[in-house]
Formats: sequence, C-alpha cells, structure tokens
Amino acid sequence: MNCTRRSFLQGSLATLFVGGLNLPLLAASVKKNLVIISLRGGMDGLTAVPVIGDPKIKSYRSELLLDQKLKLNSDFGFHPKLSTLHNLWKKGKASVVHATSIPYTQRSHFDGQNLMETGGLVPYREKTGWLGRGLKLANLDGSGLALTLPMPLLLRGIEQNNNFYPAHNTMPRIEIVKKLRTAYEGASEKKLLNIIDVIMNRPLTMQGGDQSLDSLSKKASKILQDPLGPRIAVFDIEGFDTHSGQGNDEGGHADKLEEIDMIIKNLYEGLGKEFDNTLILTLTEFGRTVEQNGGYGTEHGYGSAILMAGGLLKKSQVLTDWPGLNKLFENRDLQSTVDARGIYASAMSAVLDLEFEQIKKNVFWNSDISNFSEQLFKT
Repeated sequence: MNCTRRSFLQGSLATLFVGGLNLPLLAASVKKNLVIISLRGGMDGLTAVPVIGDPKIKSYRSELLLDQKLKLNSDFGFHPKLSTLHNLWKKGKASVVHATSIPYTQRSHFDGQNLMETGGLVPYREKTGWLGRGLKLANLDGSGLALTLPMPLLLRGIEQNNNFYPAHNTMPRIEIVKKLRTAYEGASEKKLLNIIDVIMNRPLTMQGGDQSLDSLSKKASKILQDPLGPRIAVFDIEGFDTHSGQGNDEGGHADKLEEIDMIIKNLYEGLGKEFDNTLILTLTEFGRTVEQNGGYGTEHGYGSAILMAGGLLKKSQVLTDWPGLNKLFENRDLQSTVDARGIYASAMSAVLDLEFEQIKKNVFWNSDISNFSEQLFKT
C-alpha cells in the first residue's frame, strides 16, 4: 500500500530505526533486535485475538463475529489475516498478551497516544519516550534513524537521532553535503555539523526506496540484519479507529491486521537466522468497546491485546489474567488486567540486557509494573 507524502509526514505509515554505530554492549554479546509496531486508533483485541467458547460475544457483536479463526488453544484464536503470525505460533515464535492496556481510561486518541509513547500517567507531562529513555539507559546515544518527520515521541530522549524520508532521488549528492559542511566549519553551533556528519555517514542500505509498507519492512529486515547496524525499528500504522464498517474476516480492521502480518512476514523472511535474535511487539493506545454500534463498528474502549513474534520469545503462549465478558469496564469495555508497560519494560530488559529493576526505576519512575521477563522472553 502506498501513501502520499502528506499522509506519510502526518505519520500514517512511518518507520524508525535506531542504529548501532555506538554499541558498547554488542562488543561481547549477540546483537538483539527490538521492533515495535504502533497501532494508532485503538486495535480491537477481540477481533485480532477472538475469544472462543464465550456465548456472550455473539450477543454483543453479532455482525462482527469471525467466520474463520486460526486456533491457538481452547480459549483463543487469531484473526484469519494473521496467517504469518499463526505459522510462527506453530513454530514457537509468536505469543499474545490479552486483556492488557496502558493505564489510561479516558478514550482520547491524542491523550492516549501521548501516554502510550511516553509511558507516563498524565498526558503531555513527559517530553521523552519510554523507548528513548531505555536506549539512553543502555548508553545507545546518537544512533537513531527515523523514516518520518518529525521524530516520533516514543524514541525521544536520546541525542542526534537521524531523520530520513525514503523517496527516490531525494538523497543529496555527497559533494553538495561536503561543501555545506565546509561552509559551516567555523560555526559556533555544533549541532548542525553533527547533523551533516550523520547524513554523510549513512550506509547505502539507508538510502533510496519508497514509502510503501512492503518496501519499508523489507528494507528494515536488511538494515537490522547488519551485525554492526541498527538494533531497533519502530513502525507506525494508523487506521484502527473503526467506528463504522469494522467488518469481520474482511473489512477495515481486517485490512489493518493484514498490514501487521505483512511487516512480520517480511521481517521473518528477510532477517533469516537473525530472526532468532529479534523480538516484535505491537503498541496501541486502547482497545474497542465489546458491543458493536449502529454502524457495525466499535467505539473507543480499554482492554486490548499485544501481539508478539520472534525468536527471543520463550514459547508460544497466550499470557492473560482473563477477566471474561460478564463484568465489563464501565459496562462497555474489556477489562485490562495487565499493565502493558510491564510487558515493554520486560522486553527492553531482554533485548538491551538491562536489569528489569533498572528499567522500572529509570524509565518508568518506579511505577507499580510487573516483571514478565521469565514468563515471556529468553535472556
């Protein structure tokens, strides 16, 4: 799927890489990759990972029920568009955290997306992202590449991130860049020189290409495969705000899930053996209402699901403290029984080789989050 320059700059489809040019942690260890797929609009966890055998679901959303499910266990399945994820499940390389959310219940996209990126509790109070703070804690400064403008909040908090808009023939000729650097050699403002140096040092794998999701995810797999290159990628996909025409096996929400599956498929195929050293997780601001509305869609909700893939998972499993559909949050939403920040903190601990308590203290301000490292991830 292609997008216009305007929609790309607005963040409808973006990819961000954090490079590995200054990676002291990799000198004596295997390079591990972390991929975050941000799902803006509120992914419906009950569509992506439908519950099996609960008769109440039919009374709530009779027009949104799936005709086909890819069975995971006796209680849950995958949406049929998540075929790659299901194949990875059978290989022990896919998992789900269900009935989870960030601790935000007010259902505003703007506030919710700010909090899903900062990891905070009060909208707009924090100016850095939880992943940026985690990379800062791991001493991975100065190695970011964002294929979007502006730099996503999720990664802010580390210096000298590199922005690049992927389009044919947009890379400035190196001789022009060199002349520009010479012209500003004596400038008192050193940040400009630093930016020019970042541009001059970009490898060929980070140049050219187009803005299609297919192209970006294939490019990401090549860049992440480099043992001395980036180890973090962030994809940003809009369109999960399905107030009408949500669909079931086909439809608006199904199309979005297919995009997630495409990213995972291209990473799996492109990374080769490095997929075993990779962890992929989704991120969304909230879920959807359990009951469908009059337009065959859903409203802003609370509990959702985290989709995960990669060889750094311990096994295929559905991790949940399932609340059921008998008692809904505010009589409308799936309850959240797992603070999603604990999942992301545990993932960073596994990939960045940091102690969970370090991350809890320095990234999430000693919030009351649980450590899922032993349950979910290889160390």
